[in-house]
Amino acid sequence: MADQTVIGKTGRVTGKIAPGMVGEVMLAVRGGSEAFHAYAADDGVTFAVGSRILVVEYFPPRTVLVIRL
Repeated sequence: MADQTVIGKTGRVTGKIAPGMVGEVMLAVRGGSEAFHAYAADDGVTFAVGSRILVVEYFPPRTVLVIRL
């Protein structure tokens, strides 16, 4: 069951996250890696591709809010 939990997972940005834009992150869940739409938890923050992130909020089925690690 713990592998299905999204909040608290770390991952990498695969599509730039910027103000007013949806980005993409890859997270290890359910025994594999899955892509999720991602927004910055803090307004005005940009995440470059390759940045390490932590998921702080999850909106099913595939959207997360993230912070930088």
